[in-house]
Amino acid sequence: MSTLQFNSEYILENDRVKLSPLKAEDFNILSTFAINESTLWQYSLQPADGLKNMKTYIDNALKDKADKKSYPFLVFDKQTSKYAGSTRFYDYNEKFKTLQLGYTWYGKAFHGTGLNKNCKYLMLSFAFEELNIERVEFRADNNNKKSIAAMKSIGCTVEGVLRQNCATPNGSRRDSIVLSILKEEWFKGVKDSLLSRL
Repeated sequence: MSTLQFNSEYILENDRVKLSPLKAEDFNILSTFAINESTLWQYSLQPADGLKNMKTYIDNALKDKADKKSYPFLVFDKQTSKYAGSTRFYDYNEKFKTLQLGYTWYGKAFHGTGLNKNCKYLMLSFAFEELNIERVEFRADNNNKKSIAAMKSIGCTVEGVLRQNCATPNGSRRDSIVLSILKEEWFKGVKDSLLSRL
């Protein structure tokens, strides 16, 4: 078992998807989503619609990585041989063996294709089996029903709603739903259930 090494080049992959460390030059890859699919970030606390916002999004992700706050990935779909989006680990706590999984978005062409389940399987396997994490947490805007349904479908348990716990880009307050998967749950059924649906 190891701790999360922010300077390491982690590659997580299976037959369907490859997750590689996000880099500054990936702006050139992801900019097409920023230009053509601005609604992908409707519920995001850090939208990446438009080239300026995408550059800020990537810059902030890489700064957080340098500050050992998050580990962002670029997602490549092997089925279509196209880049699909991004996701990351964040709020890693080595002492308490917890982390959050989020900032996940994919182009619309990849929605409902099984890509997300493959990504989550790889990330959860890495978290529980390589990093010895005890709890993986997920959060979303409580109005984002699609995202909540996706999290429930991979085996997350709803814990509750944090009322007005953060500000949105437009200045309003957001209620955030909190979900999680525990290590014992992963090994006692969540892993096998998710694997059977890949």
